[in-house]
Amino acid sequence: MDVNVKMASSHQAKDYKSDQYVRWCPGCGDHALLNCLYKAMAELDILPHMTAVVSGIGCSSRLPYYMNTYGFHTIHGRGAAVATGVKTAKPELSVWLATGDGDCLAIGGNHFIHAVRRNVDINILLLNNKIYGLTKGQFSPTSDRGFVSKSSPYGTVEDPFHPVELALGARGTFFARCIDVDLANTTEILTHAARHKGTSVVEILQNCVIFNDAIHDNIVDKAWRAERTILLKHGEKMLFGANKDKGLVMDGWQIKDVIIGQNGFTIDDVLVHDATMLDDTLHMKLGLMSPENGLPLALGVIRDVEGPTYDQGVADQIKDVQAKNPVRKLRDYLMTKDVWEVK
Repeated sequence: MDVNVKMASSHQAKDYKSDQYVRWCPGCGDHALLNCLYKAMAELDILPHMTAVVSGIGCSSRLPYYMNTYGFHTIHGRGAAVATGVKTAKPELSVWLATGDGDCLAIGGNHFIHAVRRNVDINILLLNNKIYGLTKGQFSPTSDRGFVSKSSPYGTVEDPFHPVELALGARGTFFARCIDVDLANTTEILTHAARHKGTSVVEILQNCVIFNDAIHDNIVDKAWRAERTILLKHGEKMLFGANKDKGLVMDGWQIKDVIIGQNGFTIDDVLVHDATMLDDTLHMKLGLMSPENGLPLALGVIRDVEGPTYDQGVADQIKDVQAKNPVRKLRDYLMTKDVWEVK
């Protein structure tokens, strides 16, 4: 069954809610993502019993408890491996992985990049608050250089991972980014991710009110969000700013932001977003933009290309082998191989 096809019955967001009390801190960004996921699943009209939500360990990994679907709360960093197994064994299921920057990119980094490389048809929700919250405030693989935490009291002396680099470096076919305070666009992005055939990676910039409060405020605060972020939409001009009077252009090999109508730049010079380009060079540049390097942070679906999926490849291979080898009794099969008699 194709999860992208509307079912006969219609679902509402409440149909995906479990009866469990949501045990996240008041104000945690995970609450917003959870509600967006309910709405996205309702819009997709996926049957709850045809859905599996998998997680590893961490605050975000409690998410399966709050879903009225099948769920697996697995072990630290192994969520991607379990999700791969679920999708491969039951390809008809819609499979989601809830994970955090520590769970996914530290102990789980190897499983993450290989799930992306294989292009397993799963949806990875990577909640990034740049901190280990469940273990009470240690720096994570996405914490910025110099970040002071319980495990780096004098500041970190290492550079962080950028999830977009890992995903595209592993030949990812889908990468998107959203922020926890923008529910409408987050819901839309989740529906795009679910419709993608292959591994979809959605980085959610999420706030930890206890151990890393306001870590994303330099980007998401309403006072300057329009000037410091750009919402990319396939087929549309890359415009941003409170008045949509700024745009992105190419300056040689680099992306440059300009004010339309100044210095000779017109709307015609502004780039049109193409998420479906097979070459990921521009997608990588867009994904790495940030106010720190003088450009707006890219939100929305950055990359969405087609490619063969691992689970479909396995299913096709099994059918091919079965067609060439009719079903036989186990003894008959064993007798076709080399046999030794031990006396």
